Amino acid sequence: MISSTASNQLPQHYVVYMGSSSSGEAPGIAESDHLQLLSSIIPSHESERISLIHHYSHAFKGFSAMLTENEASALAGHDGIVSIFRDPILQLHTTRSWDFLEAASGMQYKHKHPPMSSDVIIGMIDTGIWPESPSFNDDGIGEIPSRWKGVCMEGYDFKKSNCNRKLIGARYYGSIQRTYSNNKTYMAKPDDSPRDFDGHGTHTTSIAAGAKVANASYHGLAGGTARGGSPSSRIAIYKACTLDGCSGSTILKAIDDAIKDGVDIISISIGCALEEMTGLIFTVLSIQLPWIFTVAASNIDRDFQSSVLLGNGKTLQGSAISFSNLNRSRYYPLAFGEDVAAKFTPISESRNCYPGSLDTKKVAGKIVVCTDNDLNIPLQIKKLVVEDARAKGLILVSEDEKIVPFDSGMVPFAEVGNLSGLQIIKYINDTKNPTATILPARDVPRYRPAPTVAYFSSRGPGQYTENILKPDIMAPGVTILAAMIPEKEAGSVPVGNKPSGYAIKSGTSMACPHVTGAAAFIKSFHHRWSTSMIKSALMTTATIYDNTGKPLQNSSHHFANPHEVGVGEINPHKALNPGLVFETTTEDYLQFLCYYGYPEKNIRSMSKTNFNCPRINIDRLISNINYPSISISNLDRHKPAQTIKRTVTNVGCPNATYISRVHAPVGLEVKVFPNKLAFIEGLTRVSFKVLFDGKEASNGYNFGSVTWFDGRHSVRLSFAVNVE
Repeated sequence: MISSTASNQLPQHYVVYMGSSSSGEAPGIAESDHLQLLSSIIPSHESERISLIHHYSHAFKGFSAMLTENEASALAGHDGIVSIFRDPILQLHTTRSWDFLEAASGMQYKHKHPPMSSDVIIGMIDTGIWPESPSFNDDGIGEIPSRWKGVCMEGYDFKKSNCNRKLIGARYYGSIQRTYSNNKTYMAKPDDSPRDFDGHGTHTTSIAAGAKVANASYHGLAGGTARGGSPSSRIAIYKACTLDGCSGSTILKAIDDAIKDGVDIISISIGCALEEMTGLIFTVLSIQLPWIFTVAASNIDRDFQSSVLLGNGKTLQGSAISFSNLNRSRYYPLAFGEDVAAKFTPISESRNCYPGSLDTKKVAGKIVVCTDNDLNIPLQIKKLVVEDARAKGLILVSEDEKIVPFDSGMVPFAEVGNLSGLQIIKYINDTKNPTATILPARDVPRYRPAPTVAYFSSRGPGQYTENILKPDIMAPGVTILAAMIPEKEAGSVPVGNKPSGYAIKSGTSMACPHVTGAAAFIKSFHHRWSTSMIKSALMTTATIYDNTGKPLQNSSHHFANPHEVGVGEINPHKALNPGLVFETTTEDYLQFLCYYGYPEKNIRSMSKTNFNCPRINIDRLISNINYPSISISNLDRHKPAQTIKRTVTNVGCPNATYISRVHAPVGLEVKVFPNKLAFIEGLTRVSFKVLFDGKEASNGYNFGSVTWFDGRHSVRLSFAVNVE
């Protein structure tokens, strides 16, 4: 057994950050300097470790290498080293969705993509791509922009001919195998192709920028025309993730390459990053920092349901994506998990269908009812448990998860809420020989309410600072139909069907590319807009009502707050003409680092400037960076009111006057001054202040908004204020 002290001296993969990149520095010289630096700390008898795994020169300057903890500490003391951190492994977190967003805007795809829209290049950092999918065909797309500097890397199953005028670039990266022998050797294990073997990258890429494909469906479900948010945008693939997750150092290398190649927008499986912000990309892995666009996930106005028919004549509706081969003509014995438990199994485990908790002889041929009280056992595992026990089907009782249909493949399945679950269990308990059947899933159009926050969506406040409102915004992430690699698992394809090139998936990973596609869509109309302007346009025009006309709800059917939905659901068409935008500048981000506690010396090294931090640097001042929302982590009711400053840029009519309107909870005093903003020709930027006084407010977070109106535009600045 290796002691913890000894294990700390095993070589690990570290990223060495050396500040902003220098445009005049030759890459070869930099790499040579980095190797010389390594040779000064790595023992000569381990010279095989004196090599660079990744070299960074565009997003920032630095490299990654295999170092022991002592070597990393020694290296941190060298001049020019800003920080060193261990390489983390991050996990990966239509298509009706775009039609739903357009319907919500009331515009019904009124805006067609302009001729220049195909010049927008999206860099997708994910698990690769399945290039044969029709979602990536280049019909009708012009020549590749001359500014493109990327490559189409070949692999054993991926040729340059797999790239085209739509899929203009593809890169892949070796994955580092974190196993060691003799306490010192390591191996690099290549994943030698841009091809996607997981499906995640193919799915997210087609959501963001897939071409229009008629008659797409998932074995007949969700039929229609599949398309991405910006169908004519170009795509560049950076395969930095595998089935094991995403190496942080490899993501940074992919970002470095994407900037060098000339992409406009970067979308990552763990969040959305925009190209302008990559000067500070060393912290891209901290996904709740201000330069990362964080996205909550919501449902759309389409559901998939299976009918549960009980032997007493009752029919209950459950959520499912199931290709059940059962029908109305035959019913099967129905049993609750605890009634078919294996010997000596606790009731809590058999109810939740734990692995090994069910008696195969008792389960065989029955439809089993399980609860979902223990979230440690994923639904996929519960399905396998009853499937291995030769059950006829599975009914799961789960209130929260029922709005996210589970794909059970050929296994008859339905997920019901607590009320329906109680009816089923009562029927079992009151009946000598209870029976049931589960019908195949069907589409349920015009589902209400939508959008609502998915139960799995990450909530705020922010992990690193509560003075930036997180998440930023919400986008569709539930039951999204998009391109997929052909199914290979036995039993995943309904009898008589061919493998589907499309699949229905749910997750925050599905929400992020919706924002990517929306950003590319806006960029195609406003080529000169900075990424912070696009971000602001999306945030200040977001929708805060569902398709019933009521405020957005969460998965518990309560009204949602900004820590669940951010500023609301994206509305790409409305964002094309936002009226005013909040431009967050590089200086804002540098001031954020000052307020967050970074030493001024390090910030200067990062930015390669003589930037001076403000005289007073405290976390609460983060609220003052020019962000398109406001968050105050601690408004002391016993102290004077806190004043927040914002500056807006007029991108609408040159001569416009905006009037403010405050929506605040009872007790929280919110004043805006001036309450009128007048723009004239030549005057495009105006500042205002918002005063918050919590003397009479309720304890805890208070949510509201300041909205600017000019008769045509409604510019909403959401706020979250924690009164103590």
